[in-house]
Amino acid sequence: MLCTLARPTSGTARVSGFDVGRERDDVRRHIGLVFQDPTLDSYLTAEQNLRLHAELYGIDPGVIAARMRQMLEMVDLWDRRNKQVLTFSGGMRRRLEIARGLMHSPRVLFLDEPTIGLDPQTRSTIWRYIRALQEAEGTTIFMTTHYMDEAEFCDHIAIMDRGEIVVLDTPEALKGSVGADRVVLGTADNDAALAALRDRFGIEATVAEGAVTFHIASGEEFVPRLFAELGVAITAVAVSRPTLDDVFMRYTGSTIRDAETGSVADVHREMLRSLTKARR
Repeated sequence: MLCTLARPTSGTARVSGFDVGRERDDVRRHIGLVFQDPTLDSYLTAEQNLRLHAELYGIDPGVIAARMRQMLEMVDLWDRRNKQVLTFSGGMRRRLEIARGLMHSPRVLFLDEPTIGLDPQTRSTIWRYIRALQEAEGTTIFMTTHYMDEAEFCDHIAIMDRGEIVVLDTPEALKGSVGADRVVLGTADNDAALAALRDRFGIEATVAEGAVTFHIASGEEFVPRLFAELGVAITAVAVSRPTLDDVFMRYTGSTIRDAETGSVADVHREMLRSLTKARR
């Protein structure tokens, strides 16, 4: 909706001062967009992909060459400008897509899962380029991601749950809102451990990714009491300082992996219901 690819059913939104419903063309002129799935023409060269984009956006032909070189040098692809995109690695293609999204000097660049499917080293490289581009271009970066470690790079984070924004703040403020250590327990009986934590310690814990999880101040000091008083066999224990994963779990009640699994399960259940109705 913010990129004007879908019309809002209600409410209002403005991007760079333009209404996404009434001023769609103005919004599109002022944004860049890098989709989650590749959209480059793999049979064209890197230079041809950027030139096509520049012409579609009506960039002055007299400045296209200089702007193209600036973008390709910024993402370290100038020496590959005459190579077909089909010869590029996944990381190189992603860098080229980001350069293409910035060709027309947008005020806002939307990145949809910019590093999904890339190895950790390439992810790190992509982020180095994104930060350099932001500093050089002064562009606002609006990004979606499932990697909470990447969200650390953002100035502000909005966490969404079931289509609703449940919290919006800076990374440090969000981690500060947790205010306690995270304790993760492996137990012989998770249900019994949940009951024991509630009855003996007044702690409301949850099960996430197969482990009992809760938050408490001074977690390392509390662990010896668990072994002595829990009454349920503990097979593993880990204590960590608050992270954005903890923030996500606090405000949504699940980890991202659990949330993704749940959404897939919901889809499967809906498909089964549809099939059952069709057979009837």
